[in-house]
Amino acid sequence: MTTHVLDNPIWQSLVSRHLVVAQRHGDIARYPKEVAPFLAVSCAGIDASAALDLLVPSGDNVYLLGPIPSLPEGWSLKGPIMLAQMICTQRVAEVDGPEIIELSEAHRADVLALTALVYPHYFRPRTMEMGRYFGIYQDARLAAMIGERMGLDAWQEISAVCTAPGFNGRGYARRLLAWLSNDNLERGRTPCLHLSRENLRALRVYEQGGYLHRPDIAFWSLRRAES
Repeated sequence: MTTHVLDNPIWQSLVSRHLVVAQRHGDIARYPKEVAPFLAVSCAGIDASAALDLLVPSGDNVYLLGPIPSLPEGWSLKGPIMLAQMICTQRVAEVDGPEIIELSEAHRADVLALTALVYPHYFRPRTMEMGRYFGIYQDARLAAMIGERMGLDAWQEISAVCTAPGFNGRGYARRLLAWLSNDNLERGRTPCLHLSRENLRALRVYEQGGYLHRPDIAFWSLRRAES
């Protein structure tokens, strides 16, 4: 059976663009806990006993997309939840709106405050090291943001698309999505993203923004028991 790199995006990111930050033991790798709570295996069903003991501390919770390993005792696996995986292959129409700025260390506190409202489990203190992040400020507040998370050689995952309460309905997310999608296409990278199929509003935004559906991908939660 032919596979695609997006069938195992976390692994492909950790062995390519994010190799420098990867914590790896054989066919299992993860991001440092303070960067992102994601772990991946090279292929489904491999024996993960030794690697998991080294890579995942007691009581830690990690998330996987796609294939999962054979697990030893003492681990709790929940899932799968099937996520929509979408890609953007052609330039999309730009959306007018306020200035978009690149977010830096100077904006970290604002970014963490906003993502804590939307992505409390997935956005960590060092997540911004995974790629570029951009935002729109209004009334001295970070009104909306978008970023780059997992990065493969020819693909770029778009993530952290969120709008602060009080700024919804102004088209900021659409503006950021169109801008960053087109920017990546110009750089020779195809944008991709993942989201719950229950998030109907976001699905419509992405579909209207030129994103196409690939086959759904399994999302798993893996926890190591307290020792």
